[in-house]
Amino acid sequence: MRLSILLLASGRGTRLGAPLPKAYVAVHGVPLVLRSAKRLAQLADDFEIVLAVHPNDRDALVVPLRAQLDTCGVRAIVDGGETRQQSMRNALRASDPSRELVVVHDAARPFFPLAAARAACARASAIGAALLAIPAPDTLKQVDGQFRVSATLDRSRIWLAQTPQVILRDRLQHALAVADADGFVGTDDASLCEHAGQTVEVVEGDRRNFKITSPEDLVLAEALAAQEDGGA
Repeated sequence: MRLSILLLASGRGTRLGAPLPKAYVAVHGVPLVLRSAKRLAQLADDFEIVLAVHPNDRDALVVPLRAQLDTCGVRAIVDGGETRQQSMRNALRASDPSRELVVVHDAARPFFPLAAARAACARASAIGAALLAIPAPDTLKQVDGQFRVSATLDRSRIWLAQTPQVILRDRLQHALAVADADGFVGTDDASLCEHAGQTVEVVEGDRRNFKITSPEDLVLAEALAAQEDGGA
């Protein structure tokens, strides 16, 4: 598989309460963006990584990591946009158009399972789009504006979306065109394909592939990273 990997790292991560933007917070001594890039570099033999960053982060935070990012296969660094969708679009434009399979990943998910991500690549190559997700573990309640329960949802049909999300390039470009025409802004990349009427399949991921958002997440991430790194 020839992959264009779009690594999104332009969010601010204010809920984390860290002194740095989230992508540059170190987990067991390695900034999240670099930890995710290193893992993505193991997805396939033939790949490129395009990194989307906040323009304010370039000089102070990205430049010091540039040599290590290059080693991971980062071919280009672009400015992110005001939305995730715009950041992804900017990275897509800078990627190699000859690469048919596009992988989109959040820098704040450094523990995604490689086997599942490779399976998602294979399924997307076959049907057009696939994403990692996990079955909802808890009972799900739908509430109204006063926080009163209006329904209990069938959790057997509810999955929690993760990244990587993998989409054939032509399908993704079409989905973006449809979104532009409709003024649609998706909360993830797969939702763009869904909005365009395309088939999207889930591949079961792993609960360790959580998005680092809160200080509590950072504590868990530190423990997982220490385990992965051999406790060094």
